This record gives sequence, structure tokens and C-alpha cells, in this order.
Amino acid sequence: MRGLLPFYRGLCTPSNRQARRKAAIVGSRCGFCGTRAHGKPQPRFGLLFDIDGVLVRGRQPIPAAKKAFEKLVDSRGQFVVPVVFVTNAGNCLRQTKADQLAHILGIPITQDQVILSHSPLRMFKKFHDKCVLVSGQGPVLEIAKNVGFNNVISVDMLRESFPLLDMVDHNRRPKLPSSLVGNLPKVEAVVLFGEPIRWETHLQLIVDILLTNGNLSSVHQPQKMPHLPLLACNMDLMWMAEAHSPRFGHGTFLVCLENIYKKITGKTLKYEALMGKPSELTYHFAEYLIRSQAMQRQWKLPVTSLYAIGDNLMTDIYGANLYNRYLEERVAIKNPQAVAQMAGSTTAVPRGEGSVNLWESELALPSATSCKSLLVCTGVYNPNVEVPSDASHSIKETVFHGHRDFRFDPALVEPDHIVQDVAEAVERILEQEKFVTQ
Repeated sequence: MRGLLPFYRGLCTPSNRQARRKAAIVGSRCGFCGTRAHGKPQPRFGLLFDIDGVLVRGRQPIPAAKKAFEKLVDSRGQFVVPVVFVTNAGNCLRQTKADQLAHILGIPITQDQVILSHSPLRMFKKFHDKCVLVSGQGPVLEIAKNVGFNNVISVDMLRESFPLLDMVDHNRRPKLPSSLVGNLPKVEAVVLFGEPIRWETHLQLIVDILLTNGNLSSVHQPQKMPHLPLLACNMDLMWMAEAHSPRFGHGTFLVCLENIYKKITGKTLKYEALMGKPSELTYHFAEYLIRSQAMQRQWKLPVTSLYAIGDNLMTDIYGANLYNRYLEERVAIKNPQAVAQMAGSTTAVPRGEGSVNLWESELALPSATSCKSLLVCTGVYNPNVEVPSDASHSIKETVFHGHRDFRFDPALVEPDHIVQDVAEAVERILEQEKFVTQ
């Protein structure tokens, strides 16, 4: 990991990285520049925006956000390039998030331009008719039904049916002797949307479900494997709100669940799928929505380049670079020499079993051939943190904040560009693409 030290020392000087990459990127983009048809430019690129730390901090809009979108929307309120908002938030419906963004940015935004961490669950049709337990906050039952699940149980419903199972908070224990009600169907899978309100309750009942194979009327069977299918959305360990420092995210809840399960059973908790950034599944879904927008606008040229703008090295940058690696591998399949070169340089990262086939069969093959990452300094990433001269003392070098199932790779947390804010990011992209919006 020593190779990361010069990278982190150079984070405060984005111009250095720009100078090194300018010739290669601009040169490779010469055939992808916006082309005019009927007097209007047609873009060959699409933009993926993170929300928290890029456009807003909590409920407060970041000033640069409106300035950025002034360049992307014409006088009729239409986007001049395809845009998708990709967030790991998962406590609301897509339409709700679209309405929030429209209010903040002052421009029309539809739900088809929004990807929440749970949006790819629409593709997991084999679970849609199973009885699933959902965890999170907000309208979790409505969210689950909105993405395709037909038989849903919440943790609160479990607690009401089995009042003796939630015992951490003494004030919530049954006041009078009670027995298990147990009038719910057997759970067949567990879906984790996001961080819940009462972690102790959710951790206890989820572990109970996993150790009883979905039947809470029975005793724990810690040696029984495999456990029920587990699908998790949003792996963010931390996220940026109004506070000066990042706050716990759903990734922190997953760390608790994984370690409790391992401590009790001695076995590793397994996921059927992990969704949200940095999962490739989420970026493939975003690419599909970019393609769909281009088709709706009747833009004839394929979108071949994606730009992902985020504030978190371990989710936004890692995810964009991971998806870029996938796109490069697809291109290399047609070039045996490139395949041979990549075989010795690419670090393997987990893709859920059959996940590539799943998204490619559901969404068709991508038209994009690259996904470039841009890191802003208005959120989780802090450009002013001093990097120790001794690499062994650098927390960024020794601690990986990504999810347990994603292998650390220095190349995947290195952004293509570092900019001050989202307005500068958009300006740089338009300049590289030689795309004139006015």
C-alpha cells in the first residue's frame, strides 16, 4: 500500500493530477465529443451525481450545486446531457427523493433519474413472491412493494408477534406475562434497506431469523448452514450531514450484524447480494437509465462515457473505478492482447454469484466504454488532513473503510480528478468533452 502515500499527499493539488492526465484523457476523448444535429449538441457522455456531500449536507444545499446545474439545463428546463442521481440513501421512494432534489435545485427531476441503494432489487425477481423480512427506517413496507416484493414483514411486525424477543430496553419489555403470538408466515429471505432506528432490536430479531431458518417459534440452530438469503443495500460506513465529521451509516450496522453472527456461530455471514455504491450492479443500473434518457430524447449517438461525481473514496470513487474496470474488461474481450495485459494487473473483487449475468440479462449490455471518477471536497473527503511522513502511521493506508466483501485495491480509490466542488466538476467535464451547453 505504499504506493498510496504520494497519492494522498497530492490530493490537495488537483491541478497536478489534471496536468498528468490531460493529454491522455482529452486525446482519447476526441472521437466522443458532443456532435451537433439540427443545430443542437448531442452528448456522447452521461453524468452520475452522488447527493449527500456533493449537492447537499443534511438538509442544506451546497451553494455550488445550483451553479453546476445551470450549465446542464436549457431555458425550457430540459437537461442537455443525460443525468442520474445515484445515492446510497434508501429510506424513501424514488419519487420522494426526486421531489426533494427538484426543490433544492429548482429544476424538474423525475424518479427515472434517481437511483436509491435499493433500486436494483427490482431485478431480483426470484425473491419477489417469497416472504421477506425488511429492515430499515421510513416507509419500508411501501418501499419493498414498490421494488417488487409482494409478501413483506417488518421488524416491528415481528416484535409485535413475538414480544418476548426484544429485551434490551427494559422499558419496552412486556409489563405483564405474555406468550408468543407467532401468527406470521415463515420468513424466507431478509432484505436490509438501511440503518434502522433501534439497532439493538433489529440486530436481535435479524439474528433470530437467521438462526431459526425463518421460524421464530423454534430455538436457535447456530450450526445450520447455509442461512436464509440475505440482501443488503447501502454499504456506507459513514456519510456526511451537517455535523463537522462523518456520521455512522448502514455499513456500520452491517459490521455489527456480521460480527455478532460470527461470534455466535463461528461462521461468516454470507450475502446473496450487496447493492448501492460501490457495487457494480448499481452502476450498471445507472448506465441503463442514462441510455434510456438518451433514447427518450431521440439522441442517435450512443453514450460511451460516464462521469461519476462523489465525495467518498470508499464508495463513490471505488465504485466508479470498479465499474470502469468492468467496462474495460468488456472491451478487452474483443482484444486478446489486452486480455493478456489485464490478467496480470487486475485485482479480483467479489461479484455476487451470477450477478453479472443477472444485470446483463435484465438491462442489456452497456453502450458505455468508460466511467471516470471525480472527487469533490465538500463532503466526507477532507483535503486538509495532514498525511504522516511515515506510511505506517497513515490511517488511510492501514484502514479500509469499504465493506468486508470488497477487497482493498489502491487503484480503485484513486480518483481521475479532484475538484473543489460539483460546479468545478461539471465545468471540467464539459471542457474535456468539448461540449457547449449555451
